[in-house]
Amino acid sequence: MNATSANPTRATRPSAATKPVRWAADTVATMREGARLRLDYSAQSLWRVDRLIEEIRREGAPYAAVHTVLRGFGAYAGEVIVRCAGAEWWETGGEHWLRTPDGRLWDPVDEARRCYEGDGSLRLLCREAMG
Repeated sequence: MNATSANPTRATRPSAATKPVRWAADTVATMREGARLRLDYSAQSLWRVDRLIEEIRREGAPYAAVHTVLRGFGAYAGEVIVRCAGAEWWETGGEHWLRTPDGRLWDPVDEARRCYEGDGSLRLLCREAMG
């Protein structure tokens, strides 16, 4: 029995999506209000997010100071994948990750951290997740 048949009244979004959806929405609002940057949940918008993370990295801010911002960028990238590829948020042990319809697992929040370390790309993660 799968989760849907066990609870036919289940919401269209799993409860695991609650926090990352909020983090993504907060990031969209902050970028719109603070940086005058419109993020529209498109795969193309992840080019801008990768560039923003690169700018933050070049400024030399310690990871602890930008952890929440990176989490928001990762959640935003995850929501792009959810909307464009039909992925679903999952949660275990307080960690949030995605599962695409083909069964592969993705961690966009960790990918944002890797971007900050100079070894990742949310744009490329999205492209790979979308097949």
